[in-house]
Amino acid sequence: MKRILYFLGIMMGISIGCYAQNTNAFAVQTKIEHGIIEGDYDTKTGIQTYFGVPFAKPPVGNLRWKAPQPLDNWTGVKETKQFGPRPLQKLVFGDMNSRSDGVSEDCLYLNVWTPAKRNTKGLPVLVYFYGGGNVAGDGSEPRYDGEAMAKKGIVVVTCNYRLNIFGNFAHPELSAESPYKASGNYGYFDQLAALKWVQKNIAQFGGDPKKVTIAGESAGSIAVSYQMASPLSKGLIAGAIGESGAGINPTMAPVPLAEAEKQGLEFAQKAGVPTLKELRALSSRDLYEMYDESQRFGFPVVLDGYFLPKYLPEIFAAREQAQVPLLVGWNSAEIPAGAFMYGQPNRPENFMARVKAEYPDTYQEVLKLYPHANEKEVELSATALASDRFIAYATWKWADLHRSHSSQPVYRYLYSKLRPPLVDNTLASGLAGGTLKKATDAPAPPKAVGAPHACEIEYCMGNLHLIKEYAWTADDYKVSETMSEYFANFIKTGNPNGGTLPQWDAVEAGDAAPSVMIIDTESRTEPSKHEARYQFLDKAYKNK
Repeated sequence: MKRILYFLGIMMGISIGCYAQNTNAFAVQTKIEHGIIEGDYDTKTGIQTYFGVPFAKPPVGNLRWKAPQPLDNWTGVKETKQFGPRPLQKLVFGDMNSRSDGVSEDCLYLNVWTPAKRNTKGLPVLVYFYGGGNVAGDGSEPRYDGEAMAKKGIVVVTCNYRLNIFGNFAHPELSAESPYKASGNYGYFDQLAALKWVQKNIAQFGGDPKKVTIAGESAGSIAVSYQMASPLSKGLIAGAIGESGAGINPTMAPVPLAEAEKQGLEFAQKAGVPTLKELRALSSRDLYEMYDESQRFGFPVVLDGYFLPKYLPEIFAAREQAQVPLLVGWNSAEIPAGAFMYGQPNRPENFMARVKAEYPDTYQEVLKLYPHANEKEVELSATALASDRFIAYATWKWADLHRSHSSQPVYRYLYSKLRPPLVDNTLASGLAGGTLKKATDAPAPPKAVGAPHACEIEYCMGNLHLIKEYAWTADDYKVSETMSEYFANFIKTGNPNGGTLPQWDAVEAGDAAPSVMIIDTESRTEPSKHEARYQFLDKAYKNK
């Protein structure tokens, strides 16, 4: 897993977006729990927006590495027309075009898009958690923009949560001072605080607190799986959508508290600031640079006995997860063949050698599951195996657990639309949907064999028009409308079906070839062709 994340990291480029003032809007004010906020009412779209709304005290000073604390009331009117600062982070991934107001530890802000009129009540609510490996990302990115979904009659919320060392750092002294005697998982507590904010305030925006669906992609999807499993989130959600990711071995699974504390203490000792007093006294810059110099890819999720009392398979097997409808899936080529082949040519002998190295006792079974008779088959199978090991298997396991240990429906998809060419041919696509400058002597990239990691976000949220790097076609807009309609129907009713959309059947417990919606130019439902792969990996990873 670390190798794959490192491969992702080095392949990403950097790009920054900006957010222009809305000249079609007039000011609107809303009274929420802690005071009055002022946003914009767009007369062109009919959507009201409130950006940079605080939902907890700034987690700075003595509040660094503590669960988010309730806000104090304010007097007067707080203007919420600009995205707040994003969590402190490096620009790790090429697809993150932030519109935020800088970078800061003071980052606990959320954004609301609502279609509500003055007397509207009871609208369904979508709370979307961004991806970025728990090391990068923010709720202002254009691909997460909530306007298109709001036009479908949904109140949309995106929220920031702390990242990297600020969001998941554990330490023995932090555990000792905590009322629940554990540390870490602060980013997940931030998400929880945002969900509680929604419960208390969303009716002021026309939303129904009993109709809240949480969704996310990659680390955001993993967050959905954890919030669905946590006893602290019980009663806060009515549905869940996961796009490529679940917190199940080998994908960002939790480690025991003692291991997390050990990693945190080792980091602090190596940085020369072993005590909590010294760590909290550091400036943002010093801590940021110490973390950057360590070359770590974040810190692990923690089995803390509080937010996360057990591993996800144990929680789901005991039916202790939120009993809500689940829509979940992944992409057809999450990560390239090279992530498994380590740069070797896609030849059968190279693939067989890599499989034997990774699975010395069961390689014959793996070779049967992943065809490799020629270079084309090797390319496809190496892509599939890399994708399965990276994120697809864990997502499959989440869906399988919920269909087996819940009476609620589970809907599975495989996103398969090939991405169109880039507008600028001097750029190359990154591995998470973004772009980076193409080296002048770089060889032509291999033709895409499927849909890569993260590329579906702008489709499902209806935001192709906000992503300028790709030469979108009529087919792309068709897929976007289909996928966003499925998502909107699910958010409204717990069922993606409706209108003239192709029928999407729920998966049934015990079905050996469960129904999967293939989302493509011509979307369709098919029986799964790959269950044997996931069942093999289930045994290999010992996720019971």
